[in-house]
Parts: sequence; C-alpha cells; structure tokens
Amino acid sequence: MSLVDFLLAPREDARGWQTPNEASRILLIIVLISVSLWAWPISEGRIVIWIGIVLFFSTPLLTVGWYILSILAKNRAPRKLISSVNLADD
Repeated sequence: MSLVDFLLAPREDARGWQTPNEASRILLIIVLISVSLWAWPISEGRIVIWIGIVLFFSTPLLTVGWYILSILAKNRAPRKLISSVNLADD
C-alpha cells in the first residue's frame, strides 16, 4: 500500500463506521497549530480574542481542506482504525 493510500483511505472503527482518514487528522493539527501561532501576535496576548481568531479562521480552512481530501479519498478501500479491530473480526 502506498503512502497516498495510507493517508487517504477512510478508517473503519469497531462498529463498521467510516471515520476520517489520516490526512484529515494531520490537516487538523497543522491548521490549528499554524493559525494559533499566526493569531497570537494579532490578539496581543488576550486569550479570549486569540481563541476567537483561531476558531474564526480555522473553520473555513478546515472545511475547504476536508472537502478537497474527501474528493481525493473517493473510491479507496477503507482500512481498520487500529489493528485490534482486525482481531475482533476473526
């Protein structure tokens, strides 16, 4: 399995539900960290303003990013969320 398939394949949990893929999880972390670092000087150290800026700018960035990732992930076979889920199927 290639790295692209690993990142974009949806994850299937123990109940059989498809959860976000690895690329979506990585995108969440990258967007939150980068927007947080960018917003801190703008907020001048005021925590409530900083949280508001982070939420305000992260929401559309994540929406667009997750939409693009969902298009790229179409028609990929789902993978198990964790290896112990495979053991439960046996």
